[in-house]
Amino acid sequence: MNPETTVDDANLKGHGESTVQIVRVADEDADAVSALAALIWREHYANIISAAQIEFMLQQRYDPAVIRDQLARGVAWDKLLVDGKIVAYVSYFKTDDGREMKLDKLYVHPRNQRSGFGGLLIARALGAARKEGCSALVLAVNKANAKAIAAYTKYGFRIREAMVQDIGGGFVMDDYLMVKDV
Repeated sequence: MNPETTVDDANLKGHGESTVQIVRVADEDADAVSALAALIWREHYANIISAAQIEFMLQQRYDPAVIRDQLARGVAWDKLLVDGKIVAYVSYFKTDDGREMKLDKLYVHPRNQRSGFGGLLIARALGAARKEGCSALVLAVNKANAKAIAAYTKYGFRIREAMVQDIGGGFVMDDYLMVKDV
């Protein structure tokens, strides 16, 4: 996939043409990605998980120091820019057994959803999975997140199994593990 693409901005509320780029997140982007995650999570998950769990998970997964640590350990983080502004991000890594690529995080700003940006980021992770010789791209999605399940199904993912994982703080992730063959 070409990391820089020009798309008709009609899906972005009809404002003409915009330049769309997908590039690696750098250490200096950690604060901006963290802020975008907080905006998205507080809006999207409000009717799915408790406010306390949202804040716990934001701290656990999106604190800028956590993002910088993951970058230092080689976890791939990419940002999608529209006219230079971060509107989406994706994070992925090879699983411990090396056979699958884990699509760990993929989020798009609410005003930019249904614009194809999620598909571009999935394609980016799929390309990395192919390059690394992985057989599948896997992800976990909350069982009550019907919008995301529908989107992932549209992009060829299927449910492999249900799982419940204790994440600490008295919270669990009640998810489906979804998979797409590479």
